Amino acid sequence: MKIFTGAQIYEADKFTIEKQQITSDELMERVATQIFNWLHLRLQGAQPKIHLFCGIGNNGGDGLAVARHLQEHGYNIEVYIVNYNEKRTDEFLTNLKRLKDRNIWPNFLTEDNELPQIAKEDIVLDAIFGIGLNRAPVSWVAKLMNHINNSQAFILAVDVPSGLFLDKVVTDPNAIIHANHILTFQSPKLAFFLPETGIYFNQWEILDIGIDAEYIAKTETEFDLVSKNEVLQLYLPREKFAHKGTYGHSLIIGGGYGKVGATILASKGALNSGSGLVSAYLPRCGYIPMQTAMPEVMVQTSKSDEHITDFNFDIKATVIGIGPGLGQHKETVEAFSKFLETNTTPLVVDADALNILSNNKKLLELLPEDSVLTPHPKELERLIGEWSNDFDKLEKAKAFSGQYKCVLVIKGAHTITLYKGKGFINTSGNPGMATAGSGDVLTGVITGFIAQGYSPVIAAVFGVYLHGSAGDLAVESLGYQSLTASNIANTIGGAFIELFRRPEAPQAQEQQQA
Repeated sequence: MKIFTGAQIYEADKFTIEKQQITSDELMERVATQIFNWLHLRLQGAQPKIHLFCGIGNNGGDGLAVARHLQEHGYNIEVYIVNYNEKRTDEFLTNLKRLKDRNIWPNFLTEDNELPQIAKEDIVLDAIFGIGLNRAPVSWVAKLMNHINNSQAFILAVDVPSGLFLDKVVTDPNAIIHANHILTFQSPKLAFFLPETGIYFNQWEILDIGIDAEYIAKTETEFDLVSKNEVLQLYLPREKFAHKGTYGHSLIIGGGYGKVGATILASKGALNSGSGLVSAYLPRCGYIPMQTAMPEVMVQTSKSDEHITDFNFDIKATVIGIGPGLGQHKETVEAFSKFLETNTTPLVVDADALNILSNNKKLLELLPEDSVLTPHPKELERLIGEWSNDFDKLEKAKAFSGQYKCVLVIKGAHTITLYKGKGFINTSGNPGMATAGSGDVLTGVITGFIAQGYSPVIAAVFGVYLHGSAGDLAVESLGYQSLTASNIANTIGGAFIELFRRPEAPQAQEQQQA
């Protein structure tokens, strides 16, 4: 799913109006009808007090149009106009007149008004500001927002929570609506998925307002959202007469005294994601643990007992995943540097291998083109330097990916994969996956996908989604606190099955419940 910028959203509205020969007022009516239908389906005529806070732009016009629909269906409403300046859009004025024609008289709020009373049992519809906001609200409006947030009422935001910017962080956390739910139009916004801006709401949902399909199809976006539907299109089916050699040979390099488990987890990720063959290269102390834990994995060892001091393996790998548990011993760094000087095999780079690169930036130039790097936040900071906010982080990360011609996987709640200026935002996963070894499994999964013939960027996007999906399945029976990396690795097979599971028909669901 494409994620449009603010400018593209305005262009989409304009394109739709011209192509479908409708007015902007008719497009606004589509929005209002969808929001009303969402509310009506859930309330079914129930009578909680609904407070509609409307600005004086098009977002406010949406809110006024919703108020009209609610009133016509007998709901208990109170409408407020947040009168923060003298400018009004034509669509706002049109819907204000329609309200007054029905004897619905909004309360005009200024800095001189008392704050309205809102009970925690009430519902608030937030339609004060939309996507066009580019500066912090004035102090009295911020005070109103804070009052709404403190009411404990259920807050439903129209398109975006008022006070949220699309392309920069919030400057005053008290000058933004903290929404329980967002009804956003046609596509989600980038700000929904970043740590500094995604904290101001609990859930979001898309309403289809009929933006013209031609515009959606032809418009290139900087970021795409990756969910089950997108991943299904990437899947390469297995052939009947294939054999283990058909699906490549993954080599996992890493491990050290006390950290062999990281290499085991990565190897398990590669094997369970479908790699035909998996080998591991570790120090001698890892030989018995690896052979015992994973009899399917072939093992070769470095000369040292405790950490890797050479890369003298004779494995002809399709792809190499390197870094889990590797360590940064002097001999290891020297051996890794020499290895990069001659290696041409595709790489997936993680953990200590990333840290070695960060401390020796010239080595980055030796990476094969389209290498996949999978840093967590601190590892990313060591690679690209400090950033001022999440938007700055993305710009620096894109520049880094372009400079070194690599696939950069920024791990987090919504892992973002960057490649050639394009970002892919993941939707699977949960907080329970913030656990030791989870990233090692991901390294193995991506390595396993490349071994099977997926391009590095597709392997990263698909691997990130499947890894998160495995975590989602595993957490259902274990809970967030008890989820481990081993659970994730062992549930990858279930994630593949879930990928192809079809929703049950309503009749079948009813029979099952009976």
